[in-house]
Amino acid sequence: MSLLTQDEARTLLQKVLSYSKADECQVSINGSVGGNIRYALNAVSTSGASDQMSLAITSAFGKKVGTTTINEYDDASLAKAIRRAEELARLAPENPEYMPFLGPQTYEAPSKTYVEATAALNSKSRADMVQGSLQISKDNKLNAAGYLENSTSFYAIMNSHGLFAYTTNTAVNFSVTLRTEDGTGSGYAAKGYNDSARLDVLAASKTAAWKAARSTGAKALEPGKYTVILEPAAGIVLLENLYGSLDARSADEGRSFLSQPGGKTRLGEKLVDERVNIYSDPHNEDLPTYPFNYEGMPQKKISWIEKGVIKNLFYSRYWAQQKGVTPTPSPDSVIMDGGTASIEDLVKSTEKGILVTRLWYIRSVDPQTLLYTGLTRDGTFYIENGEIKFPIKNFRFNESPIIMLNNLETLGKPERTISGEGGGSAMIPPMKIRDFTFTSLSDAI
Repeated sequence: MSLLTQDEARTLLQKVLSYSKADECQVSINGSVGGNIRYALNAVSTSGASDQMSLAITSAFGKKVGTTTINEYDDASLAKAIRRAEELARLAPENPEYMPFLGPQTYEAPSKTYVEATAALNSKSRADMVQGSLQISKDNKLNAAGYLENSTSFYAIMNSHGLFAYTTNTAVNFSVTLRTEDGTGSGYAAKGYNDSARLDVLAASKTAAWKAARSTGAKALEPGKYTVILEPAAGIVLLENLYGSLDARSADEGRSFLSQPGGKTRLGEKLVDERVNIYSDPHNEDLPTYPFNYEGMPQKKISWIEKGVIKNLFYSRYWAQQKGVTPTPSPDSVIMDGGTASIEDLVKSTEKGILVTRLWYIRSVDPQTLLYTGLTRDGTFYIENGEIKFPIKNFRFNESPIIMLNNLETLGKPERTISGEGGGSAMIPPMKIRDFTFTSLSDAI
């Protein structure tokens, strides 16, 4: 198994560092074990397992840096990898933005990212979990394509300045698309957790089946501006482009929606509805994550948007030094506050609008305004007088998360969801938005 305990990781990394002759050296190691099951056309197609571990060595002479990776751990191989990193460093040009490695850091108590029950999942567990999903598909005369995987992983980092950090993680992710036999109706659901006990494959499959069965015979509506209810799986793919763009350097250099003339930024300005609060918290019990980032910087709870105001930007160590501020890691474990309304409640409160299950194929149109385009799919429905009336053909949209969050009507109850684009997780509420811009019809199902 490619999993090391904290003591085993420390011992191995100390050995690697003992071979170093560079001015500075940093070594990191990560490993994971897990498995997956895939099904299509209502039958399991593959069942697999994974087991990997990789060690990376970065050596530096002044500002000249070289890196090697290796997956052999005998003494001779480790020593050879160190020499190779040092050789590459001597040959490399100086990196003008090079920052010395961190010294020892203080981390908050570890987040509960590791759950024994998730680590214990095996091939039979995975098969049992998807059996109900397959049965739902067959009972409703649908075709199912789904994927379930789980993993247990660790990450450790150590350097010649005395830094050492170690963490573990478990994860289980599930996604399913159900289609009608004629291929004209489609429903989708995706869930992911650290704790497998929170994953309800049956409930997710039932939701996807309901949408698939009711999305046949879709009617075409004219493109235009509509009130929409974005389910979390739809909203996250726009929101992640907002909180993922809160980079101080891009803003300072005029390359961002946060840039102002003369090198100024919109930090401290109110840009969206005052009900919008977005923050990251590695200790959130619904979305725990590592207590440090890939280079060992501590992750702490931090507010990014508070009452609609841009409160913080993330700074790399280099850019923080240039600006004389404290480095801030990029957002991780992102949570957006919401209300208590369910999706059903949002539908009941809507006189006329559109329910959107999923947005996909997201592409940037204008980075300066965060304008994006993409398509709806896998269940898009027309709402009238608080009821879902009929399925509609999918749309292409052009929309900015900034404009979207200024047209906010209602926020529902946040839930953990997975991005169908970036693959990351976040706690996102369903959102009722007015004047969402659909530009054309789409043949997507």
